[in-house]
Amino acid sequence: MITDFRLPDLGEGLPEAEIVQWHVAQGDQVTLNQTIAEVETAKAIVELPSPFAGTVAALRHDAGDVVAVGEVLISFDVAGAEASAPEEDDVPAPAETREPNLVGYGAEPRAAGRPKRRARGASGGGSADDAVREAAPHDAIVAAPPEREMRERPRSTPPVRKLAKDLGVELALVEASGASGIITRQDVEAYASRTATAPAAPVGTDHTSDRALTEREERIPIRGVRKHTADAMVRSAFTAPHASTFLTLDVTASVRLVEGLRADRRHADHRVGIMAVAAKAVCVALMRTPDLNATWDEAAGEIVRRRYVNLGIAAATDRGLVVPSVKDADRMTLLELAGAIGELAATARAGRATPADLSGGTFSITNFGVFGVDAGTPILVPGEAGILGLGAVRRQPWEFEGGIALRDVLTLSLSFDHRLVDGAEAARFLTDVGDILREPGRVMVLA
Repeated sequence: MITDFRLPDLGEGLPEAEIVQWHVAQGDQVTLNQTIAEVETAKAIVELPSPFAGTVAALRHDAGDVVAVGEVLISFDVAGAEASAPEEDDVPAPAETREPNLVGYGAEPRAAGRPKRRARGASGGGSADDAVREAAPHDAIVAAPPEREMRERPRSTPPVRKLAKDLGVELALVEASGASGIITRQDVEAYASRTATAPAAPVGTDHTSDRALTEREERIPIRGVRKHTADAMVRSAFTAPHASTFLTLDVTASVRLVEGLRADRRHADHRVGIMAVAAKAVCVALMRTPDLNATWDEAAGEIVRRRYVNLGIAAATDRGLVVPSVKDADRMTLLELAGAIGELAATARAGRATPADLSGGTFSITNFGVFGVDAGTPILVPGEAGILGLGAVRRQPWEFEGGIALRDVLTLSLSFDHRLVDGAEAARFLTDVGDILREPGRVMVLA
């Protein structure tokens, strides 16, 4: 029996995903939960496991296609899955409501069994309109007045409706190509290409210049992580009133701590760096200034203070900026935190961060010092009250014990949501972090 698998909701209510690559081909035998494809959402690359054991009957989309949630992704020939049709007078049992999930069901079934017939009049006869209603598909014709046929609103997903609006296409004129009756992105694009009329080129137009312009420019579709990051940053910048403050300090003691831990063979696997020390300092300092670990709940009219720290780590990847978070970072030792940060950053750069990794952060750190930058004004992650930027550690002359000496100097940049955090609180937090970085020994022993 041929069984379709529809793209499930991969989390966070994301409406679509792009197929990165297929791991199976038509005719392949697959087992339950075998990886069949990798798809990229606005947040991460996700491996899709097979919900069935059987043979791949058809791949319904190619690598690179953007598929809406609920569209048929792949079809399987599943042995022993045949089911007999209900008798005409049988009343089918109510369908079990199932939430689409990663391993399972795809889109929720529209109905269980065939649609129930309309009741006829007492005379036992039926009008011509009744015959039309029974012969037509369940959701095709609602009524057929003599003057014109009235149809239901075409069935499609929100991204497809938006695409149709952008292209100026009337969905009522588009025919669905698939058996499901759902209008897809490809249906809209095909209709738009058929109906588009190219403007006539003016006499004497030089097409050579057009070709040269095309060769000088590259157009890249805005989608995936780049689109998600852009939307999030715009939303953050125009929702939260950002403010920033800076602190330049001597971090020689922290640098020596890092060098000592790296030289210790027992801790060589943890790869402790200044980022980990700063992360630990942030977790300690947030205990004193909890409003920097809070969120503004506009709908409820409340400020929500978190009693835990999910520390976001901004990571630059080939797909754009992502901010996975270390869950319950405040409960970790310095070495545990260093290991968690390294592992999470490597996973993010490999494109393997899960939607769970990329959500739930409460405060974030970004290290633009790795690019040789001293300071900046990072934009808040939506829903968070603060983000700390680490500048480059530079060896430079600095006041030390009444004289001038070469010291390791670093600039901290803090951006915060001024609805939640006053300037005095932000300064106290930044000073607390700075004090720990100046003298990490005492605090790290106690924390």
